[in-house]
Amino acid sequence: MQLRDLLFKYTTDTSRFLVVDDMLIHYREEGSGEPLVLLHGAFSSLHTYNEWTKYLKSHYRVIRLDLMGFGLTGPNSTGNYTMENHIRVLKRFLDILGLEQFHLVGNSLGGWISWEFAYRYPQRVKKLVLIDAAGFMEEENVPLPFKLAQAPIFGRVVKYVVRKPILESFLRQVYYNSDKVTDALVDRYYELFSREGNNDAFLKLVNSPYTDHSPFLKYVSNPTLVMWGREDMWIPVHNADRFHKLLPHSWQKIYPRVGHIPMEEIPEESVLDLLHFLQESEEFAHISEG
Repeated sequence: MQLRDLLFKYTTDTSRFLVVDDMLIHYREEGSGEPLVLLHGAFSSLHTYNEWTKYLKSHYRVIRLDLMGFGLTGPNSTGNYTMENHIRVLKRFLDILGLEQFHLVGNSLGGWISWEFAYRYPQRVKKLVLIDAAGFMEEENVPLPFKLAQAPIFGRVVKYVVRKPILESFLRQVYYNSDKVTDALVDRYYELFSREGNNDAFLKLVNSPYTDHSPFLKYVSNPTLVMWGREDMWIPVHNADRFHKLLPHSWQKIYPRVGHIPMEEIPEESVLDLLHFLQESEEFAHISEG
């Protein structure tokens, strides 16, 4: 699908574009109140928070963006998709918007970016929410798409291998209830992942050098909610316990019969827990045994 067609299909009147480096970062801003920034995961886009935003915009100024290399933002011409560059680009984006303090929420890759950002800039993050977040270096628990992307031959055939049926199979891995994987959902994930340049960006992201910064989690003092689907096939639920134990001020919520993206699979239940945490952290401790 051509970029102009993607723009027509996947933007709304709340869509905005902001220049960082040579990228036009696609973002949406809805509602008013305290700023709440939402970061998606790999293979995804800001649309992963569509249902949550319907609830959150009545309480917060909700800002969600397509990370570099994903969605309508597309690739960075430097080819730099290291964690350090993701954080630099995010900081630049937030600086341009004038966001000095905000709540920060991230899923999967977006969760990894979120806790590393909070470690570096603790004074800017009021409360932190990690949803099935990445960041622990576990070679034995690498999701299948990432294993494939690390294979030398994959780079030459990625455009031909990741067709719609393959992407649908990935979606059926991240959803516990595969009945919720609709044709429209598959189309959205496939069409945005297939945006020109995004395939190559994903390869560079997966094969970028990373340093295990998980020991720094004990210094992340921001109040943090760790949300996790118990049946997550991409990042096992035992990682929720690892985050919960390392983070000094954290609460945990585990969802049975839910996969990697609770905000899509059980949006009503999970967004109420999010709101409760953001508004009443002390009381949340009594209901967050999971």
